[in-house]
Amino acid sequence: MSRSFTRALLLVPVLAALTACGSNDTTITTGPSTLPTVLTETFSGTLTRNSAYTHPFSVMDSGTVAVFLITSTDTANPDNNAIPLGVSLGTWNGSSCAIVIANDSVAPGSSITGQATAAGNLCVRVYDVGFVPSAANYELLIDHP
Repeated sequence: MSRSFTRALLLVPVLAALTACGSNDTTITTGPSTLPTVLTETFSGTLTRNSAYTHPFSVMDSGTVAVFLITSTDTANPDNNAIPLGVSLGTWNGSSCAIVIANDSVAPGSSITGQATAAGNLCVRVYDVGFVPSAANYELLIDHP
């Protein structure tokens, strides 16, 4: 067989594939019929020096739980608006928060992320780690299933 003929034989599958690509038949594959629902909750308050506050909340399904520190501002000096706070995430038993994930220095604009394994009661705890002057206003945003 000559080289030209061999090359021509190799072009046949390529041409067949190109012809198939020009077809008007379209197959669309879809994913799950329902997307997971993500709820957003906000909690805010005022921390005094060496204090803490726990916010319980419920998740309806398993999935990612993200806690964002939106603001932490000195109540006496609003220009001091980047106070690091401690933020932790845990399970709520009705009276206390069993901490699972903790970060002792979360700056505004930062977050911590955990995973809920099932529907249930969780909690987020915010606390002073030594940077709150006399009092600080904070706002947390929580995305969860």
